[in-house]
Amino acid sequence: MSTPTPVKLPHWVRGDTNAFFGFGVNVLVNVLTLTTLCLFVVNLSEGDVFGTILPALGIALVFGNVYYTFLARRLAARENRADVTALPYGPSVPHMFIVIFVIMLPIYLRTKDPLAAWQAGVAWAFIIGVIVLIGAFVGPYIRRFTPRAALLGTLAGISVTFISMNPAGRMWDLAWVALPVFALLLIGLMTDVRLPFNFPIGLAALLLGTAIGWIGGVMSVPDVTAAAQTIAFAVPDLRIGMLVDGLTEMAPLLATAIPLGVYNFTEAMTNVESAATAGDNYNLRSVLLADGTGAVIGAMLGSPFPPAVYVGHPGWKAAGGRTGYSMATGVVIAVLCFLGMFGLLAAIFPTAAIVPILLYIGLLIGAQAFQATPRAHAAAVVAALIPNLASWATTQIDNSLAAAGTSAAQVGDQALAGAGVVYHGLLVLGQGAILAGLVLGAIVVFIIDRRFLHAGVFALAGAALAFIGLIHGERVEWNANGPVALGYLFVAIVCGVFHFGKHAPREPEPDELALDRLHGGADASASVPAPAAAAPPDRAAAVA
Repeated sequence: MSTPTPVKLPHWVRGDTNAFFGFGVNVLVNVLTLTTLCLFVVNLSEGDVFGTILPALGIALVFGNVYYTFLARRLAARENRADVTALPYGPSVPHMFIVIFVIMLPIYLRTKDPLAAWQAGVAWAFIIGVIVLIGAFVGPYIRRFTPRAALLGTLAGISVTFISMNPAGRMWDLAWVALPVFALLLIGLMTDVRLPFNFPIGLAALLLGTAIGWIGGVMSVPDVTAAAQTIAFAVPDLRIGMLVDGLTEMAPLLATAIPLGVYNFTEAMTNVESAATAGDNYNLRSVLLADGTGAVIGAMLGSPFPPAVYVGHPGWKAAGGRTGYSMATGVVIAVLCFLGMFGLLAAIFPTAAIVPILLYIGLLIGAQAFQATPRAHAAAVVAALIPNLASWATTQIDNSLAAAGTSAAQVGDQALAGAGVVYHGLLVLGQGAILAGLVLGAIVVFIIDRRFLHAGVFALAGAALAFIGLIHGERVEWNANGPVALGYLFVAIVCGVFHFGKHAPREPEPDELALDRLHGGADASASVPAPAAAAPPDRAAAVA
């Protein structure tokens, strides 16, 4: 038998150009967004953002995109074909909102010290990276015991509150700029309507909002001139001291880092499976090791934004992208980061033209929790939402009282309750909201499925987590919230009693079987195999 002639593998094809502009705009908008969040939410200085954070992120992006290009070319050589598409890689969108609004902003509001908030964000990103590295070896086993509705439900809670509400408020401040952008995004990303010449919808929406903003006088030429004068080349240096300082308060960060780390390698598994469906079979462990290493490298250099493999590989493959588009995106974005160009770009593009993209992402993540889980588990998704809603509500209350020169402690729980504000209960419910939502959602899932032993195990986990303060506690300590821990313990006892009643597990409904056939994963809560956490539609790749 003759040996097949090795296929010629070019570094760039015409389709890479299409994929580069689509994916590049995606990453560009995301970096613009995180730049704005750093400057105007946490009030970090321009020197810190443009001189350290963005260059550190640039290093991580170059590392990841070059590595994924290497994986793609290695796969193409091994299978002797030229149509392999590299996995897309960039700053994780959910994580950049979580680290800003859930980790950094509360610390900044409490201390009025942007540096303390930055240190915590860097430590959180480092922990995320370590968890993903561990997940490369244990992730599939953890996912086997984690109900999909609980995991996606608690993330939906973040999307509805911390991701969606702030952009929505900013949109309606300048609705005449933002709403046309939002409408264009919905048309282009939630329907099959395409712009002429297949023009990237994300770029079109950004240009439309920018044109309206400049014509309407929202933007200022002097601001652009001033921003242009700040352009300077910068490379990051090691920030080990900052990382160590942030890790001294590591315990409170675990309440969000653990479930988000689980989400990271769950999403990576989904995206690898999505790529395999499109014909490119990547090794999951190689992908997770790259994601975790990228987050660790970025954190050691001062970036609080962990990068990750993106959803949408089949979309870029359909656009003709092969092995060159991903590396080109990483290199170009990194160069912009090193040159400090994002200050100039932020002065050119109105905030109101950017935030509708963020609201769309929030809607997508929230909708996914219901679309990718069985209808029978809808109540569990809502249960997982609630702690995050409580956390957001108490944050709004605290910020409002602080603006008035007082605090909830000064006003008093009784006075607040007299005004119809159940502050103390919301505060307890919302502490460690991401992990609390996962536990609560899992308990509800297993009760719905009549798998009472599993529900009892998660209730015991909730009791342990509350007892040490990872959930429902002001700080991590022994006996942080004994009464709540006792409540979870009683739930475990109730579930144990019903377990010994020998109730048959719930039979899956036809829609669950259809989800299983569609996605081919496994859900720990299902009586029969059901899908893993589903990725958003491929068309979401333009901004997600």
